[in-house]
This record gives sequence, C-alpha cells and structure tokens, in this order.
Amino acid sequence: MFATATRNFVEEVDPGGSLIPVSSPNDSIAILTVVIKKKRHFWQKSKYLPTDFTLNDILEGDTPIQPVITEVEFIKYNGTYGDHIQAKVDASFIQNKVSVEGKDTSKLQSSFGSLKKEELDVQNLLKTSKERRLDMSHCLVDQTMVNRKQVFGIVKERIVTTQPCSVIEEVQKDGQCGGILTLCGPAVKKVSLKENTSLSKDSNVTMEIPPHTTLAYALMELEVKHDGHFKLCLMSGTNGGFEEVDSHDPLAVPAASAQFTEKIHFRKALEDLNQQFEAHAALPPQLKSSLLQKISDVINDRAAVTSLENTLDHMCCNDGAASDGANEPQIQAILDLAAQSGESQDAIIKALNLTLSAIEAMPDESLALLKTCCSPILLPDLKLMGQCALGSGELPLSAMNTLTEEDYERVQHLFSSCKVLLTKDGDTLRTKIPQGAGNLPLILCIAVRGLAAFVQ
Repeated sequence: MFATATRNFVEEVDPGGSLIPVSSPNDSIAILTVVIKKKRHFWQKSKYLPTDFTLNDILEGDTPIQPVITEVEFIKYNGTYGDHIQAKVDASFIQNKVSVEGKDTSKLQSSFGSLKKEELDVQNLLKTSKERRLDMSHCLVDQTMVNRKQVFGIVKERIVTTQPCSVIEEVQKDGQCGGILTLCGPAVKKVSLKENTSLSKDSNVTMEIPPHTTLAYALMELEVKHDGHFKLCLMSGTNGGFEEVDSHDPLAVPAASAQFTEKIHFRKALEDLNQQFEAHAALPPQLKSSLLQKISDVINDRAAVTSLENTLDHMCCNDGAASDGANEPQIQAILDLAAQSGESQDAIIKALNLTLSAIEAMPDESLALLKTCCSPILLPDLKLMGQCALGSGELPLSAMNTLTEEDYERVQHLFSSCKVLLTKDGDTLRTKIPQGAGNLPLILCIAVRGLAAFVQ
C-alpha cells in the first residue's frame, strides 16, 4: 500500500528520472545513507536495498565527513488512483448451466501534503572525501563484495514529508453465481454452486504517515578500487561497482549486451535459460496446476508480484532462507507448494525466481493482459508464439491448440504491450519485433516460457 503510493508519486513527479520510490515507511533513509543497488538478470530493473549505514560508517579513519545539505520546498501532493474491473462468464454443459459475474473496485488516495527536498552539496563532498578510503574489512563492504553484481550508492537527494499525512485504500469485491454446477470424479468430493449465490468483500485501510518520512530519493553510485579508494559517479548513466568484476556468470550479460535488439541475441538468451524451466515441467500435474493458479492470482497485483520476486530472489541468494515477505499469505502459499517438490525445491525456487523476475519487469498494462491469458489451454499457444517471435516470424495457425478469435485479440494486445506485433495472414501467424523494442520482447517470452512449463 505504501509502496504503491510512493511508486505512483514518483511516476507523476519524476517519470523516467532519477528518483527512487521508498518501499517501506520503516526504511530510514537520510543524506549519505548507503544503498545497495543490485540486478541479477540483465533484463531486470535495478533493485535498491537501503542499509542501516551511512558513508561515514564504512570509511577508514575517525574523522567523519560533514555533509552540506540544502532544503527547499518541493510540491504539495495529493493523488487518487482507482481501478474498476467487471467481468461475466456464461458456461453451458450437457446438464448444467452456470453464470459467473464479478466486479472489483479499488481506490488509493495519497494525501502527502506539502513536501520538501533535501539536496547534498556534491562539490563539497568531492573535496572532503578526496583521498578517503572505504574500510574493506567492514562487514557491509565484505558481504556486498561477495556478489559482484551489487553496487554501492549513497543518497544525494530525498523527498520528505513535512506534516502528518495519510494513505487510504478502499477495495470492494462483488461476485454472483447463477445456475447449478455439480462436479464429481474419482477421489474428488462433490462440489456444487447453488443458484443466485452472492459474495462480497469490502476493506478500508488508512495508514497514517508521520512528518520527516522519506518518500523518494536519488543516488550517486561509487566506483570502488580494490584498495578502498573510490570515485563518485557524477554523470547520469555512469555506473559504479567494485574493481575486477567477475562476468563469467551465464546470466550476467556484459553491459554492452544490455541493449540487445536483434532476435538472434534474444533467442540465444532464452535458449540459455530454457534448462532452468525443466524443473517446473518435472513436477506432478496437480502440484503444477496449483502453483500456476496461485501465481495467476497475483500476476496483476504489482505490489504482490514485486514482493514475491523479492522473496524468491532473497532465497536464491541466501541459501534458501525466506525473507520477511514470506509472511504474506499469498506468498507463503506459493512457498508451501514449492516445498512439496522435495529434493528439487532449490531448482523450483530458482525457476520461479526467473519467471517472476520477467513478470515483474513487464509494464502494468502487460501484467493485466497476462492475467487474462494465464490459462492451461492458452499458455502452450503463447509459448509457440514467443518462439515464433524470436525465430522465423511465421507460424501455421494449425499448430495452435484451440486459439479462438477472442483469445487471439487478447494475445495480440498482450504481445503489442511488449513491443511484439502479431498479425494473421491467411492460415499463417506472423510476428514482428520493431527496431528499438528494447528487452520487452525477451521479457515477455521468458515469462510465458516459465508459466507454460506448468502445463507441459
């Protein structure tokens, strides 16, 4: 809820800029706070992990740097965001007829009031930090260097509340079932939906935010030498890091390759990752079905997707230990199912992390569309279309399972949202990736490939 509010705020006041939204009101972020920037896969957006340390804490010597900070009025901000989703499905069977109708309405109101901006005097920092060195034996430095893909940044600017304010979330869910449907099967209990059943759920949550709470911040990365000397990365787009970075990890694509736009590079990247999805395919059918359903339940909830991906990423990097995000019921349910895979649990977690990292990197519009396409019947067709997009660009329609006209329109919108054009030409499906599409086509194909593995 807080993370959604700060993300909306940054998208409104600094779209495509340097501001980073704060994900939790518990994050104590001040000027010179050390933040760890990390990215496991080249298609991912960078993640930012605030630490409990400042630059002074990890410097050698006993003389702290005294930062020069200026404060200016920023803006007065109040925002309201809402979604309204309504759907109806009618299904007829030989002896039964079912009508299911649902409506979801949500509203998020952020009343931050007057905000101020604190800015670091960078020129002063350049003078006072000259010839200073990081303490390479400090526990934070030592633990961060273990993963060479992690980078130190220090907070040079932050947006702060000046008065008590609030975030209010209102959610209303209504559903109706008409007709009667009875399901019977071997070792399955009898399940009936009775006529004219109505379900509803309302929630209204208010979060009070105190003054001096950081909503967003900007970083300056550090380029760290092996002896502890460091440089401040002053230019936009200049990346920091530790000297002698190891780039032999097959998932760590060199920086120059992060701008892949040719299909041959996309196809090679997907082929390198395909083996990891075999862990999904090897699961028992019922377990695969349950995992797909649970993941489908959270796909169009950006906050839930990010929290799940963060938890899985933490488990991959910390020998299977779950993070605090596992306390959320939706996430814990997925982890409980993954635990049922026995000896292959580690492989399942890695495959899930890979799938969720791609889903999390998709635009909001794509997440909503992916949710509508996330069915056991349609996912194999999506996988074929993804292979077509990264391959020859042509696919006979006869190769599809049961692609209806309605399905095609939804899939067409999904692929278009990720910069892949789908068209029909007689009995042939054609795909085209326009120049300048970036990594979105590959991100879509990875997400679809991972989800489709649950129905293979």
